[in-house]
Amino acid sequence: MAKAQDFTAIAKDFMGAFPVDTKAMEDAFKNTAALNEKFAAVALEAAEKSTEISSKWTKDTITKLGTASKVQDEPADYAKAMTDFASASAEVAAENMAAFAEVAKKVQMETVELLMAAGKTLGEDATAAVQKATKEATAAAKKATAAAK
Repeated sequence: MAKAQDFTAIAKDFMGAFPVDTKAMEDAFKNTAALNEKFAAVALEAAEKSTEISSKWTKDTITKLGTASKVQDEPADYAKAMTDFASASAEVAAENMAAFAEVAKKVQMETVELLMAAGKTLGEDATAAVQKATKEATAAAKKATAAAK
């Protein structure tokens, strides 16, 4: 019967040959989590404001519709009530669309700011990692050269 090869030892040796800086990985995870928290805050604030705008718009529309649906004395008054309702609805729609646009504009600005800050941090981290790797590689090369002599 053939003996099964123990891949655990092979994997352990393989992983040992490629040391991993767990501190860098932890820092990257924490930075990503912090960035995600900031993005979530921006999104939640936008959702809250959008909900407030929608709710107010709905309440205003219901109030105006209640006024338009009242019994009128003359048939022409019904046409006037509907015209007034349509006119008021168009005006409110324009105001609310402008409010939604402001929310979107704010989200866009905050997102760009977060991405720029993250890019700057990432660039600084990458530069530091490259410098560290260069120092370690140089030291290893010098050590190997000295051992070869």
